[in-house]
Amino acid sequence: MSPGPTLGIYVHLPFCPYICPYCDFAKWPHRRSASDRYLRALESEIAATEPVPAATLFFGGGTPNAYDATELAGLIGRLRERFSLPDGAEISVEVNPELVREGDFARYRAAGVTRVSIGVQSFQPAEIATLGRKHTPEQVAAVVAQARAAGMPSVSLDLIFGVPGQKRESWRRDLERAIALGVDHVSTYGLTVEEGTPYAAWQLREPRAFADDALEADLYGEAIDRLEAAGYEQYEISNFAKPGHRCRHNENYWNNGDYVGLGVGAASFRRGERGVHTRDLEEYVAAAASGRPIPSETERLEGARRAGEAAMLSLRTAQGVVPEAFKERYGLDFLTFYASIVEEFRAAGLLEASADRVRLTRRGRFVANDVCAAFVTFG
Repeated sequence: MSPGPTLGIYVHLPFCPYICPYCDFAKWPHRRSASDRYLRALESEIAATEPVPAATLFFGGGTPNAYDATELAGLIGRLRERFSLPDGAEISVEVNPELVREGDFARYRAAGVTRVSIGVQSFQPAEIATLGRKHTPEQVAAVVAQARAAGMPSVSLDLIFGVPGQKRESWRRDLERAIALGVDHVSTYGLTVEEGTPYAAWQLREPRAFADDALEADLYGEAIDRLEAAGYEQYEISNFAKPGHRCRHNENYWNNGDYVGLGVGAASFRRGERGVHTRDLEEYVAAAASGRPIPSETERLEGARRAGEAAMLSLRTAQGVVPEAFKERYGLDFLTFYASIVEEFRAAGLLEASADRVRLTRRGRFVANDVCAAFVTFG
């Protein structure tokens, strides 16, 4: 019997009730007329997209729950039909806690949603304000309780470390709050200051307001230790899950699997070709609504470039690279082709390497971006 589909569908819903000063995603302030036009354009894109069978569906943003739950449910129905999503498929929705309405999770469950990812970022009022967020810690607890009451199978929280002004003690309290809420999955992201954001201008004016590398490493180590002690497995650099609660949609990315991105700024990867839709909202809406091809940038990944990206993605995971499987898929003997950099990082204590597996050590996880980049640029 052949395996089922693994392809993932990502849907970008770009509207937010407010714009966070650190965010560089394709996003716009929520306006009813604009969001309605966008939804109609998105539905046109769905209808025009090749109806390939999919295994997972992920709504990201932006703020997906800026849309009413009934609108999302209708969208899920159309996507399920178009991409033959099976019963019980993993369907994830990102939500902002302060926008959750009474009955939202019941409507999500009725539409087949199996996973909600709550954008918490911090439980500390001062840090919430610094990040430009609008929720309260009490709202987060209430939203988790509502999700559980509705029978949501998997509940995840996003947290950010390295927030300006953050101390180890406040980060420890954030981790303890997440653990105490009994969520199934926690994502911890080091703050990245993106060019062109208000945070970039702030960092230029006041660089000492931002965490240095030593503090970031300290905070990351705290996350690893506390979450693993609480029964969460670190299955990827930034992601921790209780048994049975890994995000399968994201695992497909890290396995270098195919995925289809729908919406403004969305990325796709099919048959070795990567494409990214325009980030111009009006350009996207005009093209999608009229049935014209959506302006996109595309590139084909081949040979050493494709293998390097696959190595980078695999090394982010707890499993790492399995050389036998790597050779079968990419035609390269991993340990031979990358011998010089594997040995360099192994000698530095950043990689553990054997004939069966190459993966980051605990120390290597702290500099994962540097290690992974070496494989992408090699050859």
